[in-house]
Amino acid sequence: MKLQITQIGEEVLRGEARELSREEILSATTQELIEHMRETMRSAPGVGLAAPQVGMPLQLAVIEDREEYHAKLAPAQLFERERKPVPFHVLINPRIVARQGSAVEFFEGCLSVTGYAAVVPRARAVTVECLDERAQRRRVEATGWYARILQHEIDHLNGVLYVDRMLSRTVTTLENLERMWKDLPMPDLLKRLKARGR
Repeated sequence: MKLQITQIGEEVLRGEARELSREEILSATTQELIEHMRETMRSAPGVGLAAPQVGMPLQLAVIEDREEYHAKLAPAQLFERERKPVPFHVLINPRIVARQGSAVEFFEGCLSVTGYAAVVPRARAVTVECLDERAQRRRVEATGWYARILQHEIDHLNGVLYVDRMLSRTVTTLENLERMWKDLPMPDLLKRLKARGR
């Protein structure tokens, strides 16, 4: 079942989501929610979806960066973003326990901020501790685009949207991003933005 994705302005996107107990994680209700979130994320399409985005204030997110999503990007862009396929997985009660490297800036969008994107600085690498859908402890080490996805989704669980972290003068419609900025290497793009006084 495809769920409705809440949009910026909805209160559920701004509160801190609550943790789930082991019993809740293993319940039929949560397992069903995970499947519905997977279907919703894929049909959007997106690379991550947090429970608050479907109106549920729970510390739960699903992530998947499918190879087919990379088709629009040139090999040089995939390399620059350190973007590789990420198999479907579930994060429950996640915590970022380490951030490594200097901040890396790329355009980011969000299924809850439909039609827009902006440059967002994020740590290049993170370590995340969480539970999976079987309530088993997991430790995730991620770099590049995968690290960005994790940071974005975990922000959702803490009431933070990318608009809170973006370089405000870079916000653009997805249409204009596609038309004017998509094929520009990030160093060149950032140079142009600085020239306009970002």
